[in-house]
Parts: sequence; structure tokens; C-alpha cells
Amino acid sequence: MKKLIPVLLIGSGIGIVGCGRQPSGTPTDGTITLNYANFPPSATFPCVQMERWKQEVETRTGGALKINTFPGGTLLGAKDIFDGVIAGTADIGNFAMSYQPGRFPVSEAMDLPHFFPDAKNASRILAGLIERFKPDEFKQVKVLAVFTCPPAMVMSSKEIKTLEDLKNLPLRSSGTGAEVMKRLGAAPVAMPQSDVPDALQKGVVKGNVSSGEVLKDMNYAAYCPFVYKADLCVISFAVVMNKAKYEALPEAIKQVLDGLYHEHAEWTGAYVDQHVQAALDWSREQHALVIHEPTEADRAALRATAQPMFADYVSRIGAKGIDAEAILEYIRGQLP
Repeated sequence: MKKLIPVLLIGSGIGIVGCGRQPSGTPTDGTITLNYANFPPSATFPCVQMERWKQEVETRTGGALKINTFPGGTLLGAKDIFDGVIAGTADIGNFAMSYQPGRFPVSEAMDLPHFFPDAKNASRILAGLIERFKPDEFKQVKVLAVFTCPPAMVMSSKEIKTLEDLKNLPLRSSGTGAEVMKRLGAAPVAMPQSDVPDALQKGVVKGNVSSGEVLKDMNYAAYCPFVYKADLCVISFAVVMNKAKYEALPEAIKQVLDGLYHEHAEWTGAYVDQHVQAALDWSREQHALVIHEPTEADRAALRATAQPMFADYVSRIGAKGIDAEAILEYIRGQLP
């Protein structure tokens, strides 16, 4: 059982000013209340990690800190969360760095095709990367947690056995994944996840490039009975807090938040990896999903295709005065 860190400020005669926007009915006993904004639906893994983090924080602070969670963009939209936290519209927010290309150059390195084996390792490496390099992209906020989704796979209505089968195939892709698909000869199509089922039914796209949990969570297995499990790119996420609100917290509460940083990255990665496996098993049982993995020749071709993307990253990020080679070397050195 985890040891609770005592927060001996409640009822001690020391008044604590609430750091969040206090909703009506909030107790006036010194409890600090913070609002946490998130953008995906509540059942998806970025919101599952949010609820787990909330529970751990409230338990470990002995109830001195209360977190109100807002999934599904109900407080801030996906592209507004980072700036909304800086402005104080939300005290805490979870967002995907790739949704704002060019703004998070150090984090961007993680989204390149490193072919991570799973989210647990990718999340561990991302946590170490941000801790080590302390990038300026986060200087206006306090980073509370980071994690990634699992490596993307190609789920499709057409069977894909080799890279050759990707040629000219319209696939919903986003971020770095779209660039990989383009270089492999596919025809990437940008669209929100929510539009994919209708696009598949109408034949606008023949598949989706994404991490595998959506096969069950979004019922994509009903439209995509084939998977090409190529362990492509990941998408990186960060949970950030308004810097002034963090600095105003009692020291004991800061210690709880800081102590969760690496632990939560590992927990989230392991959770979503298990969730992907469960989605694949469910898809096999319910929709007779067929999974193909790249041959050794195709794996070599994938890595060769990715190399120019690394060279481009070094050129672009180096021009900003950032040691891109050191960033990539760190990531490669942490791979299992």
C-alpha cells in the first residue's frame, strides 16, 4: 500500500487559498480544488490516465487536494488546452504536442519513426527526455506527467500483407504518421477519428493509421478486419499545470505531484499496452480480425524510409539552436 504523504495544513489554523476556480458548494475547510481539462471522450486512455492520476493525487494528499476533471473538450478544446492552462482557464490540462506542429521541437523527436516496441517504453523514454533536456517549450508551465500512445498500426478494409500493398491506398493518417505513409507510397488523408467510420463506409478511405485500442473503443474492427502491425509512430502527450498555481501549492503537495512523474508515465504506458492487446483479442473474437506483421525485408525498408525524416529533423531543429543530435542520441540510447 502506498504511504500517504501527510499534508498538515487543514484545520491547523493556516488558511489555504484555493488554486482552482472554486465551483459552488466547494468546502471552505482549506481544501485546494484544481480543474483539469482533457479533450478525448471519457472512455479513452488519455482520460483513463487522468482519472487514475486524480485518484492517486487525492489519496496521497489525504484529501487536501481535490481535482475536478473535464473530459471530452468540455472545458477546453484539444488545441486550446496548452494556452488555456497558461492563461488560467484550466489549472491542469492534457494535450497532444503534435496537434501544434513546430511549437514543441524537443517533444517532436519522439513522434519520429523510432519503432518503439510499446507505449510503456516510449512513455518511459519521453519522461526521461523532458526531465533531462528541460526544453524551453514548457518553460511557461509545470510539467506534471508525460506519456505516449502505443505505436501505430495500419487497420484496413483491404488486406495488407506487405509494404507493396500500401501503394496508392487512401488511409486516414495524422502527424508524422501521415509523412511515413506518404513516403511509403500510400495516400494519407487527414480527418478526425470521429469521421473515420463514415469515411470507411463511403470508401473515402480504406483504413486508419492509429494505435490499436481504437479497434474496440471506436469499433473500427467492424469496418477494418485487417491489421498490418508495423509499430509505426507514437503520439506524445503532456499533462501541464499553470506555473503560478503550482508554485503557490504547499510543499508537501508539490512533493506528491513531483513523485508521480515517472511512476505515472510507466503506469499509463503499461495500461494502454494491455488495452491494445485486449482490443486485438476482442476484434479477433467479434470480427475475425486478421493480423499481419512485416517481414524482415519490409522492416528494413521501413527503417530506410524513416532515415530522411531524422535528417530533416536535425536540420530543422538545429536551425533553432537546439542540439537535435543529442536529443535523438538520447532516445536511441534508451531503446530496449
